[in-house]
Amino acid sequence: MATLTALLPSVRPARPGRLRPDPGRLGPNWYAAVMGTAIVANGAAALPLQVPGRLAFATAAWVLAAAALVALATARGLRGLRHRPAARAGLDDPAAAVFFGCPPMALLAVGYATLAVGDRVIGRGPAAAVDLALWTVGTLYAVAVAAGVPYLMITRHTAAARRADPTWLLPVVAPMVAASTGPALLPHLPAAWQPVLLYGCGALFGASLLAVLAMLPVVLTGLVQGGVLAPVLTPTLFLVLGPLGQSTTAAGAIADGAKATAVAPAGPVAALAVLYGVAVTGFALLWLLVACAANVRALRAGMPFAMTWWAFTFPVGTLVTGAASLARHTGLGVFTGLAAGLYLLLLGAWSAAATGTVRGVLAGRLP
Repeated sequence: MATLTALLPSVRPARPGRLRPDPGRLGPNWYAAVMGTAIVANGAAALPLQVPGRLAFATAAWVLAAAALVALATARGLRGLRHRPAARAGLDDPAAAVFFGCPPMALLAVGYATLAVGDRVIGRGPAAAVDLALWTVGTLYAVAVAAGVPYLMITRHTAAARRADPTWLLPVVAPMVAASTGPALLPHLPAAWQPVLLYGCGALFGASLLAVLAMLPVVLTGLVQGGVLAPVLTPTLFLVLGPLGQSTTAAGAIADGAKATAVAPAGPVAALAVLYGVAVTGFALLWLLVACAANVRALRAGMPFAMTWWAFTFPVGTLVTGAASLARHTGLGVFTGLAAGLYLLLLGAWSAAATGTVRGVLAGRLP
């Protein structure tokens, strides 16, 4: 955990002239800011409410997320050329390697936002082309990370299970993001490829779900037996919500795809998506209470800002899209209200994380 704490520096007062941005520390964890911004756009687009300016706000969030993705990918590319030893060392560090799950999720989230709201700016055809490209690259990246990081854990890393924390979930949840965003591409593919994509998303759903079910007990055991988390790690408790909300969203999206393309029995798939989503959302709301209580406690104890605050955003955003999916499939107003309430929480979390990041960058304390 000490290594992870060093990887995610907090914003603290420092002596003038001593701190300068260090590109060598621009790790893959910075893609969490792209994920957190893109989910603001995707959540707004998914809300089952007709709020004036909703789509315009979602479009602005998409533009910001896309710009951040381009800037970060460029900076990371230059970092890889100039700081190759540091880039390779990230995979050898068990605390840093798990964050390689963030880049593919950022690609997938921005790609989906491009199709969901970006078509208002660049047109439907170009938006679908961009989403297809980002989904393809992001999915291949996600599968590589979901297999590669556990392989490194088994063969190279020496991290003990009692030291596990929620960041261990990042690599294995990435394919679930691909499963939830892929069905939106179905109408833009030739008919012969639609079953391939739909069943492929089902396979990604299963691969990620079973991997999460294997990893989650290890994480919970580590949280219980490993002692109190370091203050800057306390926000990572929200990461447990990610696979819960994302799998609910994916189940609903696959059901929608089955209905739209008639390549799978839509009725049973939709019923299963609702049953699964309601059960998982129940546990997610329970864990949300735990995570909120722990972070309120840490804030009262003086928890400083760190890049881990972005853990407040994307996981909550997946609960928004999951609740919106349940509202769409059940027609119940309670899920509509839940999605709206969670979206307000997401906006507050994004504001806090974005403000802290901008201040840290302008002050030269980040990265």
